[in-house]
Amino acid sequence: MIRGLHFVRKTNKSGITWYVYAYRGGPCILKRSGAAKPTLTRVEVAKLLEALPAGDAGTFGHLIRQWRGPPDDKASPEWQALAPGTRATWGFELDRIEEKWGKSALAVWNDFRMVARVIEWRDSRAATPRAADQGVKVLAELLRFARLRALLRINVAADVPSIYKGADRAEIIWTDADIAAYRAAADAEKGRGEPAKDILDLATCTGMRRSDLAGVTWREVSDHAIVRVALKKSRGRRRRAVIPLTDEARGLLERLRSRHRVEGVDHLLVNSHGRPWTPGSLTQAFNATRDAANGGAGIVQPGRQETGEPDRKKHLHDCRGTFVTQLCRTDLTNEEIGRIVAWSPENVDRIRRIYVDEAQVVVALAERIARASVNRAVN
Repeated sequence: MIRGLHFVRKTNKSGITWYVYAYRGGPCILKRSGAAKPTLTRVEVAKLLEALPAGDAGTFGHLIRQWRGPPDDKASPEWQALAPGTRATWGFELDRIEEKWGKSALAVWNDFRMVARVIEWRDSRAATPRAADQGVKVLAELLRFARLRALLRINVAADVPSIYKGADRAEIIWTDADIAAYRAAADAEKGRGEPAKDILDLATCTGMRRSDLAGVTWREVSDHAIVRVALKKSRGRRRRAVIPLTDEARGLLERLRSRHRVEGVDHLLVNSHGRPWTPGSLTQAFNATRDAANGGAGIVQPGRQETGEPDRKKHLHDCRGTFVTQLCRTDLTNEEIGRIVAWSPENVDRIRRIYVDEAQVVVALAERIARASVNRAVN
């Protein structure tokens, strides 16, 4: 039997009719009545070959091209709606997926036993757990695309658990000591120090994500807030972020206005040549300064021996937590802060309890101890 053919059996008052399609979702190449499953003659084989313009329709590789192209103008609406950075990252994973499964028949992905194959593939990449999880995520989105178009009935990658144990970073922030160490490392960089410090300062003053830090322009700055349509989608929609300006942020903006810019550049953050950062180059510059801090030891979040959790490098994304601690010291509620940074109220509450409330308790205890010492000395 030719691989990839799609047979449909329909029963009506006149009996049983078989429809044979070149592939699931493809053209019908044979319609025949009768109880027996039909076989193809030379006529139908000729129609089949004519229906396979790429030579691989009905395969997993063909599904990938239906999703992302090429050509780009033939890519699906779902793929075209992704941010450019996401398309680049997911495209890399799609190349790996096609290399492994591109020639397989699409029909095999309707078999629940493929879950084990996906788990096996994930585990084979366990040395790089974040990349392994990313690969499974992209595979799940591809299968979701196929299921929504009735090309598949199930999504065998939909509920595959992550293996990266450092995924929850809600409690990690940049402390004052971390910021001081980073700034000292930036000062030692000839010609690149100020742009590197600008990245950290804007991140901790606004809580913006990497893509928004690289893309935000002066047109989006008002007297009281930065108003920006975030590049990253949240629950399928691009969120309109309204970030209130603190006194610290206003001071930073005044400094940023004085930076050298190439004519026509309107971005808040620019590199040493006066040009805007790409998200990738921004992260690269930030990480280089972070890793040079503390004499080359870098800036890390200490692990926990009792749980076996290792030390972890602090990321640019963790500056969002620092911004949250600043907001927690105002009269804003957890819900209001969560709306600003697109966090759940529960995550805001964790930051508040760990870095704000506990610190206030310690200060209050210290003041009480000091007063008690003074009273004993007087008495």
